[in-house]
Amino acid sequence: MTQTSPTPSSASTTAELPSRLHHNAYVTRDQEATRAFYEDIIGLPLIATWKESDELFGAVRTYCHTFYGLGDGSALAFFQFADPDDQKQFGPEMPHSPFQHIALKVTEEVQNAIAERLEKAGWRPDETYVLEHGYCRSLYTSDPNGLLLEFTLDAPGIHESDAERRRTARAELTSWLAGEHSSNNTYR
Repeated sequence: MTQTSPTPSSASTTAELPSRLHHNAYVTRDQEATRAFYEDIIGLPLIATWKESDELFGAVRTYCHTFYGLGDGSALAFFQFADPDDQKQFGPEMPHSPFQHIALKVTEEVQNAIAERLEKAGWRPDETYVLEHGYCRSLYTSDPNGLLLEFTLDAPGIHESDAERRRTARAELTSWLAGEHSSNNTYR
């Protein structure tokens, strides 16, 4: 059986799509430093802590799994292993790249409040910055593990812009893959 690319109509209604992100999971070196950052500075509540020991991947693994809640019911989750060898195996250093990050949608008030708390805490001022993308304004910072976070405020008129991006998404990708690399971001 051959795999075919889905057609634009293959998942066209929201009922056919996953309803939301449940959680993203990462390995942390320090659960308390992670808690202090996400809960005390960013403002995401710690909503669950699972202390677990399971047979996984050929050995018994003992770990702590924490979840920090987002407004839609989803969460950011973090693992820390009791055994240093497990920690090393499953939690290698993340490569530093501005292109590997998690972006969270915020209101202007929430973005400003996070920026103020980061500044008040003296949190990594050399790694905290704002970029205007045209379609959104983003506040960036990194967490205690080096994970880059983006707090994104949509620009006015985003619904019209989003509708146009959805309408032209396949054609733009086809064009890019064919070698046409000129920018279609008219906001920059």
